Amino acid sequence: MTPQLIRSRVISERSAWIRDMLEKLKALPLESFESFISDRRNTASAESYLRRALEALLDLGRHVLAKGFGLAVTEYREIAQRLAEQEILSADDGRLLEKMAGYRNRMVHFYQEISNQELYSDGSTITQRRSIIRFRKKC
Repeated sequence: MTPQLIRSRVISERSAWIRDMLEKLKALPLESFESFISDRRNTASAESYLRRALEALLDLGRHVLAKGFGLAVTEYREIAQRLAEQEILSADDGRLLEKMAGYRNRMVHFYQEISNQELYSDGSTITQRRSIIRFRKKC
């Protein structure tokens, strides 16, 4: 695969999507577990917003690797590893994104194992961060 120009439109659209999903997650009642589970729609919403934000983030990384570096990556965890290898992410952010990719895979393939407490905890943690991942350099 030959490196090409990274499409700014793709970067903008994925970034906006991620921000939108995180804003919607923040709008859920995350001040306590009791308020979170008071309406069963909150857990379904949290799962959806988290999963879609993670998928968009990983798709963004795949786009950077494919277009900017000519690297074809098929597995979500490999996206994190390759972004760290290319120094697009710090080693710490690469490990974090790799964990997040694993979490996304659990949400999709082992959804029955994700508890309401886990969704509440992870949703609360992510919404308290200033950023999920910081890209280190321009491609």
